[in-house]
Amino acid sequence: MPQTPHIERHFTAGEVVRDIVIGMSDGLTVPFALAAGLTGGLTGTANPTSIIVTAGLAEIAAGSIAMGLGGYLAAKSDAEHYLSEREREKKEVAEIPEEEMREVAEVFEGYGLTREETWPIVQALRKRPQHWIDFMMRFELGLEKPDPKRALISAVTIAGAYIAGGFIPLTPYILIGKPTTALLYSIGVTLMALLIFGFVKGRFTGMKPLRSALQTALIGSAAAGAAFLIARAISG
Repeated sequence: MPQTPHIERHFTAGEVVRDIVIGMSDGLTVPFALAAGLTGGLTGTANPTSIIVTAGLAEIAAGSIAMGLGGYLAAKSDAEHYLSEREREKKEVAEIPEEEMREVAEVFEGYGLTREETWPIVQALRKRPQHWIDFMMRFELGLEKPDPKRALISAVTIAGAYIAGGFIPLTPYILIGKPTTALLYSIGVTLMALLIFGFVKGRFTGMKPLRSALQTALIGSAAAGAAFLIARAISG
């Protein structure tokens, strides 16, 4: 009887999703908090909407650059760390192979195999130095070989997500002339965006989507509320 082939569907875009989460989370909350805070602090001043929009655009530009640069440097640091650890493993395999063989055996013993069962595998790996080093990098140190394009992709993804998120709370101020009215619309669209973003994030990251949505919305709302109240207190 023919068998239906088993197809495994694993989510493999974790790093990209992580970068989107980082960029979008800050992009939604920081400009939202800034606009809300300025709305409270600029009450009674001339042309407050123009000031809020200008400050918001400047913050989105500066924030996206800073976040993108941070993602780039973090990915470059990961790549450099991997290469330095690989060189160290290469040196140890050449200079102290017995110690490295013992470490390989300990990895397999951690999965329930006996020393006798692991010994043929250890010997086979010793005959393949490159695969031996690959094995030690992954199973002893828990390090995966990074994508050489990872740093640039991470920077662009984080910066793009930050810009996309930042324009959501700022758009009502661009379209509506009255700051207090724009704030109400900004609260509404940003809260909706936080809920949707949190829900989608939960689906991709394994969290309960509803819990992720509420948690994301709560954190973003708390940040904006704190900024608004501080600005009001200072201006009052």
